[in-house]
Amino acid sequence: MSATRASAQGAPRAPLLQPGDIVDVVAPGFRCSAQALRAGTAYLRRLGLVPRLPQRLFGADLLCANSDHARFAQLRRALTAPDSRAVWCVRGGYGAIRLVGDLLELAPPRRPKLFIGYSDATTLHYLLNHHWRWPTLHGPLLDRLGSRAAPLEELEELRSVLLGGAREVVFRGLVPLNAPARRRARLTARVFGGNLTVLETTLGTPLARHPRQILFLEDIGERGYRVDRMLQHLAQAGALGHVKAVVFGAFIGGREPRGGTLVPAVLERFAREQPVPVLAGMKAGHGEHQRPVFFNTPAELCCGASPSLTIATASFP
Repeated sequence: MSATRASAQGAPRAPLLQPGDIVDVVAPGFRCSAQALRAGTAYLRRLGLVPRLPQRLFGADLLCANSDHARFAQLRRALTAPDSRAVWCVRGGYGAIRLVGDLLELAPPRRPKLFIGYSDATTLHYLLNHHWRWPTLHGPLLDRLGSRAAPLEELEELRSVLLGGAREVVFRGLVPLNAPARRRARLTARVFGGNLTVLETTLGTPLARHPRQILFLEDIGERGYRVDRMLQHLAQAGALGHVKAVVFGAFIGGREPRGGTLVPAVLERFAREQPVPVLAGMKAGHGEHQRPVFFNTPAELCCGASPSLTIATASFP
């Protein structure tokens, strides 16, 4: 990461997106309201980008924004379209896993593009990172950006990352949860991960890959015992064997029936059981703060008294 840090002090790189670039809008999971969709696409236009929606983004389905056939066709067109520069998910929820079989049969396009989303989109990050070798951006969904719920400083950071040529995103103020994280050390790897519940569903499937990595995890609405069970499943399935560090983002909700939450204690116990650094406090996930997290790009984690994680932004030819 030293080269990345040195380069960060120079001139910004070419921006990921430029005014006039087409952004394909997709709904691989749940639908959002028509108002949220209008507001989200209006946000893209304020950035100078050109949102492109399928003719029938939403349709009839038992659970999801549209039928599996329609959602796959829309996602395939978005990922392979030669004239767009990015693919942005409008909402999370559930549904991407139903598209995996067909997506795995596709040959990766020669030219990668930026994929943006989080939550249920973890499945798609995982596929694009490990099977297509693309970098991706774990970032806000369009329905949130249209609602203006994001803090202004985070909107500006996102604009800088997408259109300003920012070379890295730095997460400071991390909290070490075990002895390895408190020891002064510097390690480099690529960041992968996302939503813990969704990530767990990849185990035992053709999607599963366990590279050397800094593993980022976040979740919403899961009680302590469920978070503990998922973490134990990852460990016992061998998914943590090549993990160089674990960094937790926001874990919100999941209150116990009598009030309070056991999740922080669960994460701390998990950390004590791990031989690698485990840290918390990354401002990303389903919570109030949803800073951009690049997957499959060089990153450097500094442990010790003032831990930080520096992640290089993606670059595309």
